[in-house]
Amino acid sequence: MEDNNQLNDILAKIEALLFVSSGLVSVNQLAKALDTTESEVELQLSALDNHYKSAGHGLRLMRIKSRVQMTTAPEISKTIESFLELDSTSTLSQAALETLAIIAYKQPVTRPEIDVIRGVNSDAVMRTLLSKGLIEELGRADTPGRPIYYGTSPEFLQFFGLESLEMLPFIDFDALEENQIENGSREVLKT
Repeated sequence: MEDNNQLNDILAKIEALLFVSSGLVSVNQLAKALDTTESEVELQLSALDNHYKSAGHGLRLMRIKSRVQMTTAPEISKTIESFLELDSTSTLSQAALETLAIIAYKQPVTRPEIDVIRGVNSDAVMRTLLSKGLIEELGRADTPGRPIYYGTSPEFLQFFGLESLEMLPFIDFDALEENQIENGSREVLKT
């Protein structure tokens, strides 16, 4: 019985630490703060995540690699926006959505790689996505010119109500390439 109370105590402390944290917290930070192992923290985070996903809970855990943050459930976003009197009319252009999809599925990816996929210059769109905080720089490539690698940010997940990148819909890129080879690029865009 003592072990069960100890586990519940760790879970409660993890929940409290995530609640007071202003952003993403690493599993390592939580383990150090609680003087426990990372595997124990992961076990408790999994239990907490399952608890929040059960019916009737307004909180979720957002995971990005080995970092975690407590967020609100995407299905109650309209209520929260109304309560906080937030302007929810922020929209993205078709070019921005297209570029963001490329980055989300291909990350880490460089701007020249994005330009090749889109077939147009993406400088302005990339600046917009960076200014909105939806993408971030991840480092530089070891190629001539050392282009910057880009990836999605935690704000991207929050903007689209995702808990992790694994929640993105599956796209079979091999099948798309085969279709493009067989039917030409115009047919792929229509499907």
